[in-house]
Amino acid sequence: MSFTTTLLQWFRENGRDLPWRQTRAPYAVWLSEIILQQTRTEQGRPYWERFMRRWPTVEQLAAATEDEVLREWQGLGYYSRARNLHKAARQVVEAGSWPRTIDGLRALKGVGDYTAAAIGSIAFDLPAAVVDGNVYRVLARHFGIDTPINTTTGKREFAALAQSLLPPGEASAYNQAIMDFGAIQCTPVSPRCDVCPLSETCSAFRAGTIGTLPVKLKKLEVKERRLTYIYIRCQHQTALHRRPAGDIWQGLYEPLCLDAGGDPADLLKRLGMAGAHPTLMKKKVRHVLTHRVLLADFWYWETTTRPPLPEGYFWVDESDLDAYAVPRLVEKLLSLSRSNPEKERLIQFERTAYSSRKNGLFS
Repeated sequence: MSFTTTLLQWFRENGRDLPWRQTRAPYAVWLSEIILQQTRTEQGRPYWERFMRRWPTVEQLAAATEDEVLREWQGLGYYSRARNLHKAARQVVEAGSWPRTIDGLRALKGVGDYTAAAIGSIAFDLPAAVVDGNVYRVLARHFGIDTPINTTTGKREFAALAQSLLPPGEASAYNQAIMDFGAIQCTPVSPRCDVCPLSETCSAFRAGTIGTLPVKLKKLEVKERRLTYIYIRCQHQTALHRRPAGDIWQGLYEPLCLDAGGDPADLLKRLGMAGAHPTLMKKKVRHVLTHRVLLADFWYWETTTRPPLPEGYFWVDESDLDAYAVPRLVEKLLSLSRSNPEKERLIQFERTAYSSRKNGLFS
């Protein structure tokens, strides 16, 4: 049997049972593809289900605010996907219907070649082959291709090969088959070659080069970035600001953030908060992004008098913090601040003082 025929047969017997495969509605398919960009299926599935429950149609998603979408997305990372998701929903609603061509789908915010091919083939039977990490791996190994996949030449070579393997009238099944085959059978580490239906025709299996394919040029150098976070607590409120465009975590919220390391008391003094003495909660908390490693120091400062805040910051009731979408790193800070012993000691002191005043112990 040919590569394509064998793959389709394998898929009929081993394909994953995923909720978005129970429908060909473009909204459900598109939503799944955006969520699964740079996200494992088991991690993305509950987010897809949550979005479908809250916003069952593209019109409802388009009517939501960006803050609501970001809050629902919290924890998935790569937040530009959430912003693009929201903008694309509004594009569809403004156009009056879903685009039914690859070029039309690619014009949606956040939709590239792979996503356009996936949506187009699954929802509209368009003859477009998908090419993602799974596809690169399966094709490179089976056909023995050592052209680097992150070069222009490599991308063109693999795209042409993938398109040539697409069976007439079965683009949807084939695309889902090769994606599942890469996720289940031809995995990056410890592929199941002993029970692979393609092992007899697999170039890498015969040559013993499974571990070296696909070839990818060396990644960019990962740089470190230091951050100092200070959770300011004043009368059961804390200070937040929304991160601006042009940097990580655009549109998400965070407590006072100083883009540097060092003594937080000195840093606060420069901001007009002389006399502040924050307590260290945790030092050099590591958070990894695509081409950057963040090292954050977490500090806590309790004050009874509101200090002057830098431009863009505002006070928020602590009870309302869950309404604001924050990066995963800030989630860790908020969790620590809620369990901070110094905070608990001060809260207990406030309660004791209040009780004493109520019972007439203070004159």
